Amino acid sequence: MKITIVGAGAVGATCADNIARRELAEELVLLDIKEGIAEGKALDMMQTATLLGFNTKIIGSTNDYHKTAGSNVVVITSGLPRKPGMTREELIGINAGIVKGVAENILKHSPDAIIVVISNPMDTMTYLTLRSTGLPKNRIIGMGGILDSARFKCYLSLALNCSPNDLQGFVIGGHGDTTMIPLTRLATYQGLPVSQFLNTDTLKKVAADTMVGGATLTGMLGTSAWYAPGAAGAALVESIVRDQKKLFTCCVYLDGEYGQKDVCMGVPVVIGKNGWEKIIDYQLNNEEQAGFNKSADAVRNMNQVLHDMAAV
Repeated sequence: MKITIVGAGAVGATCADNIARRELAEELVLLDIKEGIAEGKALDMMQTATLLGFNTKIIGSTNDYHKTAGSNVVVITSGLPRKPGMTREELIGINAGIVKGVAENILKHSPDAIIVVISNPMDTMTYLTLRSTGLPKNRIIGMGGILDSARFKCYLSLALNCSPNDLQGFVIGGHGDTTMIPLTRLATYQGLPVSQFLNTDTLKKVAADTMVGGATLTGMLGTSAWYAPGAAGAALVESIVRDQKKLFTCCVYLDGEYGQKDVCMGVPVVIGKNGWEKIIDYQLNNEEQAGFNKSADAVRNMNQVLHDMAAV
């Protein structure tokens, strides 16, 4: 098994570290455009192998896609991170060219790879990757919903004063501050609805905190978060390479599911060795479906920038 991560910044390096620790591949390639960054981080991680007990070989490369040849899974994190006050929409013009070029170069050397997209704005970059490569839709997966759902369960655990691992909760829709939909109605604590333990106002606050989870951290850190995004990417990769059939919220291409077509958005999907395998219908109520439709409209507005640029 061979995995490549394109972009050796904080998210990419954290994702690589998690993948190496879990020994998800015999060979892990970390690639970046900036001279020496990928090589340095790869060497630094390799020097932890005897301390952490893993045997994954980690290779760093400055923009040499030949070293990525034969990759089974490729994670794209490259692009500019979101700065304080910057919307995901503002990233499109810059990151579209980067992500499209990365995908094209990857497929020259790994034509059978499953591609995981983390670059922002994630819904639009996933759509761009699918449309520009022409790959089967199951082989293009946007990570965002896994991260949003992890943040949702974090905020729920703080409100409940319980272990987040005792919770089930999903966030669907677009991966944006105003487009994601935390499904509080369906969230459970050891099989019981969280609404049995938290009042309506508290649940609304949990949902609101989840929706601005990324922006909150950007304001604190001065750049995008990396620990949770990197771990979310690794969890997605693990379900692929180990064929775990885990149910995650991921950004995938919709062709009538949830009432939407020709858009990539976060919905519950089963993840296995072939990429995403099937979409699970959560039977949204009228309010949730209206929110999902509104989210789809917002994502399409972002995608329109790609059409205006003739990028797709």
